[in-house]
Amino acid sequence: MSLIVDIEKRLGAFTLRAQFEAQDGVLGLLGASGCGKSMTLKCIAGVERPDSGHIELDGVTLYDSRRRICLPPQQRHVGYLFQSYALFPNMTVRQNILCGLRAERDRAARERAVNEAAEMLQLTDVLGRRPAQISGGQAQRAALARILVSRPKLLMLDEPFSALDSHLRVRLQWQMRELLSQLGGTALLVTHDRDEAYHLCGHIAVMDEGRLLAVKETKALFADPGSVRAAQITGCKNISRARRLGEHELEALDWGIRLVTDKFVPADVTAVGIRAHYFNPRAPQNRFSVACVGELEEPFEWIMKMRTPGQPEASESIWWRIPKDKRPAVFPGELGVAPVNVLPLV
Repeated sequence: MSLIVDIEKRLGAFTLRAQFEAQDGVLGLLGASGCGKSMTLKCIAGVERPDSGHIELDGVTLYDSRRRICLPPQQRHVGYLFQSYALFPNMTVRQNILCGLRAERDRAARERAVNEAAEMLQLTDVLGRRPAQISGGQAQRAALARILVSRPKLLMLDEPFSALDSHLRVRLQWQMRELLSQLGGTALLVTHDRDEAYHLCGHIAVMDEGRLLAVKETKALFADPGSVRAAQITGCKNISRARRLGEHELEALDWGIRLVTDKFVPADVTAVGIRAHYFNPRAPQNRFSVACVGELEEPFEWIMKMRTPGQPEASESIWWRIPKDKRPAVFPGELGVAPVNVLPLV
């Protein structure tokens, strides 16, 4: 199964330009609210129409501006799970799921499909209840069951966990990951949560202000985001202006230190990033002097704010995140960073 998207849509002063391909597995669209993630899904589903471009699913053209093709949503074979789940409040869970089987005329086949979906998603005991009588997690699974019974070629999930509390969110992420693995095929997941994207997606497309900054395998993206904005979106807290000193060396101008990196430093490098967990008092390379200037306690970690002797006053302090059981009794006078964890950014 493959999805090809190359579209442009203007919304006042905002222009969405989305160009990517997705194969079997889960592709995450990661970015801040308002960057164009949900609009991209709506254009694929046929809920919104792009101004130009091409969308193709498994060899079938869903939209092509030049050929004037724009299939209606019901002909696209796309399952779209909205943030609100959009269950009908006056219907039972069973009736809601049956709405995904309108094209199936065989009553026995309809009942069999509902029961199979309910068993797979652990909804058998609540089929007779209405949405107001079930939990948020059950409502999400009911909405997903309604989609799955229609056997979509593409599954799209738009911020599926945003309305849930943190405990339920993590539990359902586990369930969703197992379910997506069982289903196979292609899925798109829209999220602003980097942890959610990391947990669920094999590949991630980073979006910002209507543009795709990078499309990479998930671990490769976090190891080398490539740009300042992609580093910020994936959670990098320490970013300094930088200048190139060599193919594998640069100067962090806001920290007053030189750093060696395993990665190639491009000629147009503008910054360097170091994730807050990557500092180590025992690291033999990229060592520099530091002084602690503040600390913030979290439930399981400490955030230590520190500065180097040569750091300009106007620059932001450096963050070091330490698990509580790893915090040294005395703050070290020097820290180091492995070259693999030094991120050149453009």
